[in-house]
Amino acid sequence: MNAPGTITRAAPATSVATPVLPPLPPTRGGMDLAEAFRGALSALAANYLRSILTALGIFIGVAAVIATVAVGEGARRQVTAQIQSLGANLLIIWGGSATMGGVRLGAGGRSNLSYDDAVAIAREVPEVEVAVGSIRQTFQMVAGNQNWSAVVIAADPDFFTAHEWVPDSGRLFGTEEAGAARKVVILGATVAENLFGEEDPVGREIRIRSTPFEVIGVMARKGQNPMGQDQDDAVFIPYWTARRSVMGASRANARQVGTISVKVHEGEDMRDAEENIRALMRQRHRVAANEPDSVSVRNLSDIQATRDAAARTLSLLLASVAAVSLLVGGIGVMNIMLVSVTERTREIGLRLAIGARRRDVLAQFLLEALVLALLGGAVGVAAGITLSHLAADLAGWPVLVTLDSVLLAVGVSALTGLFFGFWPARRAARLDPIAALRHD
Repeated sequence: MNAPGTITRAAPATSVATPVLPPLPPTRGGMDLAEAFRGALSALAANYLRSILTALGIFIGVAAVIATVAVGEGARRQVTAQIQSLGANLLIIWGGSATMGGVRLGAGGRSNLSYDDAVAIAREVPEVEVAVGSIRQTFQMVAGNQNWSAVVIAADPDFFTAHEWVPDSGRLFGTEEAGAARKVVILGATVAENLFGEEDPVGREIRIRSTPFEVIGVMARKGQNPMGQDQDDAVFIPYWTARRSVMGASRANARQVGTISVKVHEGEDMRDAEENIRALMRQRHRVAANEPDSVSVRNLSDIQATRDAAARTLSLLLASVAAVSLLVGGIGVMNIMLVSVTERTREIGLRLAIGARRRDVLAQFLLEALVLALLGGAVGVAAGITLSHLAADLAGWPVLVTLDSVLLAVGVSALTGLFFGFWPARRAARLDPIAALRHD
């Protein structure tokens, strides 16, 4: 005896000609999913060109989702890495603005920071772990018959703690060497390459403004900062060495610094630290209540927040394009499934007449819509990953394809197929078997 709902075995008992579709094999416990899946593939393969065109919208939408998430995540990771390369929980203090001849200069226009300001911040602001002043200036430096122009940063050893600099070879200079104004220097990776090539510079000598310095270390490479500057194109010397031997000091600016780097204790509120530093600087610089702050404090986490906001805006823009494409693709799936129901009305009536349950018919058409959407989604995932790598190679964009984005894209394509395939499936399941068999 034939299993109920099997078309091939029921066909000889009726004059209705079955189209290209395979049988729907219900079992006593419900549908055979494997057989139903094969049937869905056969149904889609019977009209493969129509199926490909229908899945095109899903394909474009999923590819756009993958590429969007990859570009957004890559940009976010790059900004985060650049910010972290400057140092975590870092505040940079610049001089305040000044007015000259009625012209107001911007932040940093007034050099009013001193070495003692940094000492006071480290001592009196409880949220601060270290605070260190630094000065920087560009000089030509010579090693043997090689020369190179780079930034000389002069600071105390706490500068390395604040900016999380570590040596790749050699060592950092200590507090005793800094206090004694020893002529020691640590090279950035870019400077070391240009002055010494493949040779080890540790223990060698370089000259900065004709002053000999012993190279005691080479910094680990950090790359570009968020402003696009090469952080490795610099050398580091003790503050008092710079004042006495390289940059000079007049009686007016003997203890002047250009910026103060402040590292806040982990877990402390950066805003509270910033407010306390502003209040302390107003007190030390004798700023009246009706006057603006004497310093400018920059929280580097604000830069990260700004970059994150820009990346989110770009991602939302691209995601809206992907959403529109998925909507169009979903409408295409619904349209083609409605056409399929109309073309297979007599087949559906025959299945219902020989015992197929309505929920089996509903599940069969839903499965076809799901398979159609997933096929489009799978090709879209491959295309999205390819596009992401092309963008990285051709445009130099940082991209990062994550498993989460792939799962998201597959899930969205599956939901699109189920959502837009439900109505045609429900329409097929609610057909009257007699009316369906009489359908031309």
